[in-house]
Amino acid sequence: MNLAGKTLKYFRENGARDTVRKAQNWYRVHFTEVNDYQAFLRRNRISQAELRDQKKAVFRRNLKFSIVVPLYRTPEKYLREMIRSVQEQTYGNWELCLADGSGIQTQDGGGGKTQLTDILKEYSARDSRIRFRTLPENLGIAGNSNAALDMAQGDYIVLADHDDTLSPDALYECASVLENYPETELLYSDEDKISFSGKKYFEPNFKPDFNPDYLYGTNYICHLFVFRKDFYERFGGFRPQFDGAQDYDLILRYTEKTGNIRHIPKVLYHWRKNEGSTAADPEKKLYAYEHGAQALQEHWDRTGIPARVEMGEVYGTYHTIYQWPELSGQKPLVSILVPNKDHAEDLKKCLESVESQSVYQNLEWIIVENNSTEPETFALYRELEKKNNVQVLTWDGPFNYSGINNLAAREAGGEYLLLLNNDIIQIRPESIQEMLGICMRDDVAAVGAKLYYPDDTIQHAGVVIGVKGIADHAFKYLPSKVAGYGLRAITTQDYNAVTAACMMVKRRDFEEAGGLNPEFRVAFNDIDFCLRLRKTGKLVVFTPFAEFYHCESKSRGADETPEHILRFQKEIDAFVERYRDLLEKGDPWYNPNLNLLAADFSLKKADIKWEHPKYDLSKFGLKES
Repeated sequence: MNLAGKTLKYFRENGARDTVRKAQNWYRVHFTEVNDYQAFLRRNRISQAELRDQKKAVFRRNLKFSIVVPLYRTPEKYLREMIRSVQEQTYGNWELCLADGSGIQTQDGGGGKTQLTDILKEYSARDSRIRFRTLPENLGIAGNSNAALDMAQGDYIVLADHDDTLSPDALYECASVLENYPETELLYSDEDKISFSGKKYFEPNFKPDFNPDYLYGTNYICHLFVFRKDFYERFGGFRPQFDGAQDYDLILRYTEKTGNIRHIPKVLYHWRKNEGSTAADPEKKLYAYEHGAQALQEHWDRTGIPARVEMGEVYGTYHTIYQWPELSGQKPLVSILVPNKDHAEDLKKCLESVESQSVYQNLEWIIVENNSTEPETFALYRELEKKNNVQVLTWDGPFNYSGINNLAAREAGGEYLLLLNNDIIQIRPESIQEMLGICMRDDVAAVGAKLYYPDDTIQHAGVVIGVKGIADHAFKYLPSKVAGYGLRAITTQDYNAVTAACMMVKRRDFEEAGGLNPEFRVAFNDIDFCLRLRKTGKLVVFTPFAEFYHCESKSRGADETPEHILRFQKEIDAFVERYRDLLEKGDPWYNPNLNLLAADFSLKKADIKWEHPKYDLSKFGLKES
């Protein structure tokens, strides 16, 4: 189906507004981002002088890399480019193991011959590091790959496809990481696409450090993937029943076995994009995505977590629905903590949106009144207190978001706490159950939701640390339906923080962390809290399958009263004092190649020196205390 036909089909299924948004996103990806990436490459491409220096480097470990490649009727041009990219590596201790499953066409004196045999003989005769094996028949992607793996004699295995290429510094960068972090067992890098001609690079995929929940949502690791050879010997290779998603199945099985996983935030792999590949037209390989869902289902079965996997919103994404036995019995109790000052109508809409449509109903409400003055607010409280699952508390002092929520948590009876602003409206009936299902995992402390402004643009899809000098919400102001960079706006994933405007946390973890820090009265209390949870080794998860409107106005101006500015500056300084190292190093679940002026996952356009915000207090007649 051509582009016009696909557009018409999408219009009929989704309507005019979504079609326009999809077209705008397509234009951004295929034109704006392509141009940005060409400029990025000009600024960041490795120089010939650096490549020469790499060739002179001496590594103490001198590890051997086995690059394993399954072949199947590979076009000669692409095969030669792939082999040449290996030969041009600045790190020399490698072997290239090629398993040719193209199918024997003729017999020669040395056995079977395929359309690739003469080319492979040519290269192997000139370079002893290049070895090939001719298979009697095509064994499929998994079978051909395993045949190549059987040839490997190196310390680490490097996976590559037959028509892709490696950057010249790929093995050098891997060797450097393994030299400095010898405990590393799995390794992956960033990647991009390469054109038919081999002259143009586009669609860079700058990835986060190992992010397990993101991996459960999509195979973001993909290329370049490197692992210790004994993983193949101990845990097996590719499995034929997952052909098309055989690499996803392998990565899931291997990452289950170790925490020693490192990410190189550099493009070391170029993925050939052609019309017959999954990368260009997903409908041509629908079976690959179905096999991916099956691979993820087996992961949950192996790890003993009761879950059901569904296909996500777009091809290549997956939705894990947790099926803990307790959930079917509407257990455990979730305590919803809501600070409130007046805005009775907002509070009423918030409660009604949850009570009237939530799939999960074992809920109690702890509302904390703080300095309201309007009679209708107290009338609403009296009405709500008639319900057996609502309790109204009073915080008499000045507004302190941390203190108010800590008070509510002390009075709550639930095993799980849902911190909720009074201007939140639930959209998806399964939202609370989705959050609870994730939060019930032993490795998770807190879960955040996807929040929209009333105009259906994104208000929150996770928090990126370091943006604008402190932090900001991911994908802010983008259309609600946008898939986002690397599909990250529509996949569950781990972040260092999520907003407490709608955040679920285990009561046990809340108490062990000491609750929210009252020093952060208004700003950064949720980020500080999440970072303290992260220090315990537990995960903070964002899920796009819990959806709410956050009715705050995105056009609301800043409150630049002197008191506000002074308080805000003090909270900025306190946050920086605690987390300077993280702010300077950068959020490992973002990427150092991405924009720090906004959490929009666009490319960094220049090197920006980290600097936290500083207000000019003198214009208000104020001084820092």
